[in-house]
Amino acid sequence: MNANPAELRRALMEHGLSCAELSPDPIAQFQGWYELALSTDLPEPNGMTLCTVDPQGQPSARTVLLKLYDARGFVFFTNYESRKSKEIEQNPRVALLFPWVALARQVQITGRAERISAAESLRYFTTRPRGSQIGAWSSPQSQVISSRSILEGKVAEMARKFAHGEIPLPEFWGGYRVVPQMIEFWQGRESRLHDRFRYVRSSERAEDWVIERLAP
Repeated sequence: MNANPAELRRALMEHGLSCAELSPDPIAQFQGWYELALSTDLPEPNGMTLCTVDPQGQPSARTVLLKLYDARGFVFFTNYESRKSKEIEQNPRVALLFPWVALARQVQITGRAERISAAESLRYFTTRPRGSQIGAWSSPQSQVISSRSILEGKVAEMARKFAHGEIPLPEFWGGYRVVPQMIEFWQGRESRLHDRFRYVRSSERAEDWVIERLAP
């Protein structure tokens, strides 16, 4: 049975967050928070805001879904011809935010986005529902279209094309891994006196992190 977010929020705000209870590994710390979010009734607990910047310095943000994570970073999937991908290719510095507002928690991540291998993307693509696989082939993501019927027509075309057998991975579709340089854990507290701890990578070695407490 999933935990009630309102009750959990009160308990988490009362307990707070201390340096003594933090894992020295921010990925392990994230895993604990993420698994707790998954255990609640929160919609899309794997939803994260991805921020990119265009060549003119204009930031943009959208929600993507975390699909994989490990010591190397946080992975999402997209069309490589989309606006976000074009901005990442020109400037790989990005930010992620997990806004678990119902739990009075946030996790902020900054780092560099890099494409994962086609083999990794294929492994994930084969697990997607068939409709989502067809959708990946059908949508010219971020391009202007005159009506939804254009999109629906393309979906019907791809459904006929791939009516039999497995659907191949589109060459224009795959994953990005955000390799973190900073991860901040934000725990809401009463009177806006929140607990904030920031992990900053201190070297190129994955296990080397410095933990700092920030004022709210």
